[in-house]
Amino acid sequence: MSYQAAVITVSDKGARGERVDTSGPAICRMLEAQGLTVVYTSIIPDEKTVIEAELLKCADELKVPLVLTTGGTGFSPRDVTPEATLSVIERETRGIPEAMRAESLKITPRGCLSRSAAGIRGRTLIVNLPGSEKAAKENLNAVLSAVVHGLDMLASSGSADCADPGAAVLKKPVPSLDAWLKEAKKENGAGGCGMYLFHNGVVRETAKAAVREGAADTKPVKGMQFSYDADKVEKARQAALSMPGIHYAHVWLNSGKLKVGDDIMLVLVGGDIRPHVIDALQALVGEIKRECVEETEIT
Repeated sequence: MSYQAAVITVSDKGARGERVDTSGPAICRMLEAQGLTVVYTSIIPDEKTVIEAELLKCADELKVPLVLTTGGTGFSPRDVTPEATLSVIERETRGIPEAMRAESLKITPRGCLSRSAAGIRGRTLIVNLPGSEKAAKENLNAVLSAVVHGLDMLASSGSADCADPGAAVLKKPVPSLDAWLKEAKKENGAGGCGMYLFHNGVVRETAKAAVREGAADTKPVKGMQFSYDADKVEKARQAALSMPGIHYAHVWLNSGKLKVGDDIMLVLVGGDIRPHVIDALQALVGEIKRECVEETEIT
């Protein structure tokens, strides 16, 4: 199932326009790569009452299943995001921030200083992330697949099937390439991009064995069961970003039972010159196909 999400950046300087928000857009990209649709974003100051009002708006008025905040989780007297979160939730989900802190401690001993909280209000899950882009991405990457399963549980009328992580899911809405390009051109580093290249993979009728091995006795493909590992996809995207001249990489993958003609993946890469962008796009798509996905043709 595809879910809607909201991303709230909590930052005094960001709200005053004195700092460019990079954490919020980075979180949005990760959510979209996982198949969620970001329907609401905002930048607000470190004021407890303002944070509470924004969380209540997302949960009670917009009824967004997932709300992620970034910022305000440290030791500064102005860091009150956890307190605002705890004041509006009805049930804590302590395992989520515990998992994020455990992952952070693998990277830095200061990971234990994060005061992030998480919890449920109605059918909305609220999770606090750190304010820095790097830490926010690392924390979200540690729990994102589990969070999506939690959303399945929240959306269900009874108990979700926790024993089967490979249960079939519905195919997802395809994002807009035009929207991606507009976002890409607003990113830090966009000034260094002289070219964007796009890959669109779709389910074809001809079996892989016929295309790759020349097998003549294959049946036409009627569809495909498709799934992927979000953590591996994000690592592949980061590897592409580390290649020479590359400033932007965005990935979306479908999931579930697909039919012929359905989109499997969308990949957009931006960089300085054509050879660099071509190399990065080929490397990223190749890595996704080899290491990140599972696909079974239906004949």
